[in-house]
Amino acid sequence: MVVQALPSSSTATASMVLGILGVLGGWCLFGIPCVLAVVLGHVGLYETRHGTKSGRGMAVTGLILGYVFVGPMIALTVMVFVGGVIGAATPTPTPSP
Repeated sequence: MVVQALPSSSTATASMVLGILGVLGGWCLFGIPCVLAVVLGHVGLYETRHGTKSGRGMAVTGLILGYVFVGPMIALTVMVFVGGVIGAATPTPTPSP
């Protein structure tokens, strides 16, 4: 008896890869890989819902990694941009002679 393997969901695989990338280098990429991991993870869960494709575990892994790291990365990005805007808008006092 030959059992055929189900095709793997490519979006689930991409979600997991982007989640790992977000953990390793997402701080310098402004959290973009983590946001993409969350989006693709949800699409991967939808694709694997009915059992026609495999890769549900990879989709869940991408979602977990994405959600765990997307919050701090967005907060850091906002702090960097807001701090830069406030720093640029604040006049520097000049000493009077």
